[in-house]
This record gives sequence, structure tokens and C-alpha cells, in this order.
Amino acid sequence: MDDVVSPGGILRRAAARYADKVALVTAARTMTFRELDAESDRVAAALAARGVRPGQPVSLYAQNRWEWVVAYHGALKAGSVVNPVNVMLTPEELAFVLRDCAAAAVFTSAEQAADVLALTRDLPGLGMVVAFDDPPEGAVGFAELLASDGPVPAVAADPAAPCTIGYTSGTTGHPKGAVQSHRAVVTNCALTATMHGRTSADVVVTALPAPHVYGNVVINGTFLAGGTVVLMERFHPAEALRLIGEHSATMFEGVPAMYAMMLADAALESADLTSLTRCTVGGQTIPLSTIERWQARSGAPLIELWGMTEVAGVGTTHALHAPPVPGSIGVSVPGVEVRIADLDDVARDAARGAPGELMVRGPIVMLGYHNNPQATAEAIEPDGWLHTGDIASMTDTGHVFIVDRRKDMIITGGYNVYPAEIERVLAAHPAVAMVAAGPVPDPVKGELACAYVVLAAGAHATEEELLAFAGQSLAAYKRPRAVRFVDDLPKTSTGKIMRRELIKRFEP
Repeated sequence: MDDVVSPGGILRRAAARYADKVALVTAARTMTFRELDAESDRVAAALAARGVRPGQPVSLYAQNRWEWVVAYHGALKAGSVVNPVNVMLTPEELAFVLRDCAAAAVFTSAEQAADVLALTRDLPGLGMVVAFDDPPEGAVGFAELLASDGPVPAVAADPAAPCTIGYTSGTTGHPKGAVQSHRAVVTNCALTATMHGRTSADVVVTALPAPHVYGNVVINGTFLAGGTVVLMERFHPAEALRLIGEHSATMFEGVPAMYAMMLADAALESADLTSLTRCTVGGQTIPLSTIERWQARSGAPLIELWGMTEVAGVGTTHALHAPPVPGSIGVSVPGVEVRIADLDDVARDAARGAPGELMVRGPIVMLGYHNNPQATAEAIEPDGWLHTGDIASMTDTGHVFIVDRRKDMIITGGYNVYPAEIERVLAAHPAVAMVAAGPVPDPVKGELACAYVVLAAGAHATEEELLAFAGQSLAAYKRPRAVRFVDDLPKTSTGKIMRRELIKRFEP
């Protein structure tokens, strides 16, 4: 059978091998590999019949749902470049993305279709808006595309050609579109599946957003192995715990906040987690205390990983059967190089064990930022090394430990303080369900570290108690100087905590 050289070929091969096996479970519909393959074929045929040409971007702007998955694979089969869009973007932000990538079509929900249609007046190249539900006037219904009986375009994917354009959540200015090749996307899915030991016997429960690279690797890496994905529309801790038991899931995959929320939920006490054989966590640093608590409750190893949009998903992780190295994001996936660069001279490696910038080189690195050669040159060195912006260290065994995001660093009195260190310590306090640390301005030291804490249900703690607890493990300059008790923390669509929003939301 032909090798899969594009994610657009994953369903075709899976359908040939596992035809009537359940591939995808959502609240609205359960689909076999044969059904996913056939319906994505119809979408591909409909896009071609309506004038969407190979190489043109097609945007997907909606919550997790079976239609999103079908549209993703249908667009790839039509030869389109998929533009997965964060559903939390505002209409103004969406307009920038659609204009920048020159989208020829957009798939979205009926609720969002009106906003998208309003943008079409200023986007003459956007020829079609497809609504997954009942379409408003001016939009095409997804059911209409599924009724297509035309021929599927005979498009041979060039492994080196653009496959997806994923826009990063820019902290300043507009986001940048990371262009990934077919080779990069399918290689990432395949290597991650291999490292985590995925097989056709796996049932994976996840609420990771499909537009995010982590979510994409989870979904398509599982399909590649012939496993089943149980896809939640949105994360809810009690529902996630219920689905794990109901479907005898072998894996749960998510970000640190999801594990913290499940551990703090009342439903945990009666949850059946005995089917889990391993779980994965990425997106942000996770406290060791959270790892230990989840592993003790579930009986399954929690495999840490690291990745980013610019590497099409996962860049480092642990092999399933390798000795555990808690707190590490693992080693590079096969065929990919990672190094720790000196913070003052990128051409030099940092001393072994010393903090520096994590850099990546290999077939998963993006082709560049769409229509942005300056940003591309700033991100990728002439010899191919990609700047990640993450501060990390490496052991003699090649295991990488993330210190923090370089841009999240708090500078207090000339000292560098990393929020993740504060979060790891405070998360170990029994009264703390979730915690995030960020800077607050100070007239003397420039910035001070402040901890924002969500208490566990029924728990109580004072600011003084938590500050004293942090002081037992952190050097004086690293300790938070204040604690704010909050009901929840600002999160991205993936569930990652947005540290830069803390001061905006909670400080006067």
C-alpha cells in the first residue's frame, strides 16, 4: 500500500485497513473510518466543483465537532492548504487571518456564519462560506456539500509543498501564519504516535481543540494507527472523567490545567480510570505534584511533551517504554535535532545543564511565516535552527527541562524570575487547585511576582500561609510577593493559562 506522504492520505489508508471500525466519537455522531473517508471525499469533490483550486487556502473556524474533522480531510483531498483558525478569535482578528492567507472558503458554525459573511464585503477573494448547521442567507450548508456526487480531484500531494497555515497567537501586533509542509505534518503525527506507542486498540479521549497543533497530532496520529478518538466539543472535568470510563479509554491527552481541574472535581472520587494505559500532557509546564497525583489516581504514566505551531506539533517527548524522567519534556522525536543555545550568542551551545534557548532543526520545522520574510529570518537561522523562545536546559542523556517562556520572565531588582518555578511550588500545597504567576509593577524593583490562586473545593488558605509555603522551597528573590485568590484563571482555547492576561483581569 502507498506510503502516507500527506495527512490527506491518512483516512484513505485507514479506511482500507479498518473500514468499519469506529474512528471518531462525538456527542452528535459516531463515525467509522469508511464513513469519514467517504464524506471527506464528497467535501473534496464539492470544493473542486465550486471552483476552489489546489493550493488555495481553506479556513476552518469552529469548535470541535465531527464536521470539522471531515472538512479538514476534505480540503486536503481537494489539494487545498488548510488554515485551522482558533475559534476564540474576534471577527476583527479573523478578518486579518482570512485576508493574510487569502482564504478561498471558510467552514464555520451557523452561529458564527453571520459574522463571517459580514467580512466577505471586504474580502473579495473569499468565495464561499460554509455553515455546518442551518446556513443563513448567503452561506452554503454543509449538508449540501455532503450531497455532492462529483469526482474526487486527482491531486498528488508534493511532500515539500504547503499543507497548513497555522496562525500563532501573537503577543504584539498581528499573528503570524506558520506554513507547514505535508511532510512536516504527517511526519509529526507518525513520530508522535510511535513515541507514545499508539495502536489500533487505542481509544483516546481529548478536548484539545482540533485547530491547535497538539489537537491535530492527537487526532490524526490516532487515525494513522487505526485507533478511536473520542472528541469533546469543550473540556469539562466531570464529563472528561465520565467519557474515560464509558469508552474504556486507553489514553487521555490534554494540557496541565485539564489535569488540575479533573483532580479537583468531585466526580474524580467515583470515576473509573482503570482502562487508562498512559496519558500525555503538553502546552505548558506542569507541576510535579500534579503529575504525581494524576499517576497515583489513574495508575497510568503521564507522558510530558513539548511542541509549538512552528514545528507542526510535538518536538520532544518520552518514548512510552523508556525510563521516566519526571519534570522533563523528554528527548527529541526521531530525526529531529534539539539544542540549548547560549542566551547571548545563538551560535554557541549553553553549558550542559545551564539555561539557554531551546532550538529545533529538522523535517518538522515550518517552511516559514506566510508572506513575512522578515519574521521568518528572525525565527530561523541560516543553518536551519528554529528559535522557540523557550528557556530550557539539557542533561547528559539529552533530556530537556523547560524553565519557562522567555517572554514570560519576570525581572525583579535585576534578577530573572520564572513563573513556572513559582507555580510548581505552590501547586504542591494541598489547598491549591490551580495557580499562575505573573508580574505586577513595583516602583523600586520594576516588577514583583504575584501568584493568582484558585483554591480547591472546600479548602482554605491565607496569603501569609502560601507565601510562607513558597519560601520553604524558593530563593528569596524568586518568591512571590503577593497572592490573589481568584475563582478561575484566563485560558486559551486549548486550556493553557494566559499569564499575560492576569494583570489585565485582576489588577486595578
